[in-house]
Amino acid sequence: MNQVLEVKESSVHGKGLFAKENLNDGQKIIEIKGDVIDADECVRRENEGNVYIFWQDDDIYIDTIKSEKIKYINHSCKYNCDVIENAEKLILIATKNISAGEELTIDYGYDEIYQYCSCISCDNKEKIG
Repeated sequence: MNQVLEVKESSVHGKGLFAKENLNDGQKIIEIKGDVIDADECVRRENEGNVYIFWQDDDIYIDTIKSEKIKYINHSCKYNCDVIENAEKLILIATKNISAGEELTIDYGYDEIYQYCSCISCDNKEKIG
């Protein structure tokens, strides 16, 4: 499914991940692959500035810094994708119908992101005051 995605300049932040064709609500888009690391290694890499790490469970993280595409997915409070665990794999799925050319986004899900969120009407900024 990697062929349905492209990386290009984003109005959200830097580069983003975009659909090259229409995607359907619930459609599996891409498996999230990378180095499988534990919590301690995650903290070490984050302290070095690596922001391309996905949380899988309490002590398993996926570092996608070497990926060609998934590392470019941006945050939005009005996201159109989600990350699910399926058979011990992380999968990016569409949470609504997505048109070709539309940027794919997820909710990063940590409080600090809402302070810097650039959504036009961010529902979550009020949660952190």
